[in-house]
Amino acid sequence: MAPERNNTEAAIQAETPTRPTGSGPLSGVRVVDFSAVVSGPLAAMWLAEQGADVVKVETMAGDVTRGSNLAPELNGMAGLFTNCNRGKRSIRIDVNHPAGREVLLDLCRGADVFVQNWRPGVVERLGVDFEAVSTVKPDIVYVSISGYGPDGPYASRRVYDPIIQGLTGHVAVQKNPEIPFLDLVRTIVCDKATALTAAGSVCAALFARDRGAGGQHLVIPMLDSALAFFFPDGFQSKALLDDDEADSRPTLARVYRLSETADGQVVYFTATVDELHSLFRALGHEEWTADPRYCDAAGVRANREEIGAMVASAIASWPTADLTARLDAEQVPFGPVLDLDQVQDDPQIRHNRLLRTRRHPAIGRLLEARHPVRFSSTPVGVPRLAPTLGEHDTQILTELGRSSDDIEALRSDGVIASPAERNADAKRASAAGDGP
Repeated sequence: MAPERNNTEAAIQAETPTRPTGSGPLSGVRVVDFSAVVSGPLAAMWLAEQGADVVKVETMAGDVTRGSNLAPELNGMAGLFTNCNRGKRSIRIDVNHPAGREVLLDLCRGADVFVQNWRPGVVERLGVDFEAVSTVKPDIVYVSISGYGPDGPYASRRVYDPIIQGLTGHVAVQKNPEIPFLDLVRTIVCDKATALTAAGSVCAALFARDRGAGGQHLVIPMLDSALAFFFPDGFQSKALLDDDEADSRPTLARVYRLSETADGQVVYFTATVDELHSLFRALGHEEWTADPRYCDAAGVRANREEIGAMVASAIASWPTADLTARLDAEQVPFGPVLDLDQVQDDPQIRHNRLLRTRRHPAIGRLLEARHPVRFSSTPVGVPRLAPTLGEHDTQILTELGRSSDDIEALRSDGVIASPAERNADAKRASAAGDGP
């Protein structure tokens, strides 16, 4: 196990309790999470953190993020998995077996929401598509997340986040004018945008259901969510179709950049002339504020390249600590470039109590991000730890009314795993069949 990190332990709040019953704005909502990897699981985790009772239904292989070549596992609990699945209970079912399908449909009978992100055709083959589930639960909110949607020229393709980045323009704008090479956004931004889209849409559908709209099918392609997420600023130069000079106008992608100090890097952004003049003063060049070329927005736009060059040169002469103190004093929007360890030590992140540590019985200490929304009347608590594979099989089946003999029969038929099999599987990386 990794050694204790003394410099951050005091900064991160350590917590062990789980959420009290009835806590959170979605308390009383039941979710069946029949999804894997990130987009579906993260959406369901957001619902769980806001109080929903989420049952994660896993195949016999388990969610691929429990352990793969890109997510090194520790007793079947890789970091990516724990960060997308806390607050849930796990039941492991052979959904290809008729009895396994019946267990899944029984879960749906008592649920409000069903989330799946398998490739088009998979849930139909398994008999748990929207039509089948809505037959046993007519007012279900059924969420179908996929890469490209249920039809179209790409519908049957396998897809992951970086492919969607390339298709939606995310990659096209990741280019520093000084180093003109395209690059990926090095986080799964499209998966996470889709997860947030799904979680918000579920809440809207539940609200509509309470107003009499009934259940409905939410079709959420990652392609659609990612493009919508990217569009406001990413397509700002393309949005005004009658603007003949749109392509020459500055965009955020063209003006965002890191600035090299004498001993590090900072990020600054000046959206107004007043903020730019504050930057000039912080750099020790108050005389630039009186230059008629830089005194109004039109002049700044006309001389953007020249201003950028002289500001970059001035920043490079300052040590980071001295410069950030001056930027702060002049109220220039700025921030240091922090590595992942430094993020944990940042004073505002500590003040906001954004991170917490807990101990998981299977893997030891966990570092987690708290839920970011502060509800005044329905506060969220500390959710249950991410489940081990099939951890709650017996508990969930008992809640469905299965007797101990019924549960043992399911084990004998291979519909669910025995405790010994669960323990063995928790110690090796999972492998997926039909992927999302």
